[in-house]
Amino acid sequence: MYEEFFANRLAELRQQKKISAREMSLAIGQNESYINRIENKLNYPSMQGFFYICEYLNITPQQFFDTQNPAPEKITKALALLKNLPTEQINIIVALLEAMQNKKD
Repeated sequence: MYEEFFANRLAELRQQKKISAREMSLAIGQNESYINRIENKLNYPSMQGFFYICEYLNITPQQFFDTQNPAPEKITKALALLKNLPTEQINIIVALLEAMQNKKD
């Protein structure tokens, strides 16, 4: 169960960055098939390897396992941008998000 989740979540987050498994493997200092082997459930990273993966994806380990957060890197970026806006603009964005959520329901 966890092996499947881990492999699928890694593939999902990597694809959001629009990077190949080979590119990611090499970028974190591993052999070219490292990420592919994890995604195919043939191998799993050490704790240190997992931290490198999270760092590369610009997410925390908690965000990696948070299934309620489909795009953690983008949400973290959005929150950082929101912090720099005046309250009036934040209120507009919140209202827009609420309207979008209501439309979805």
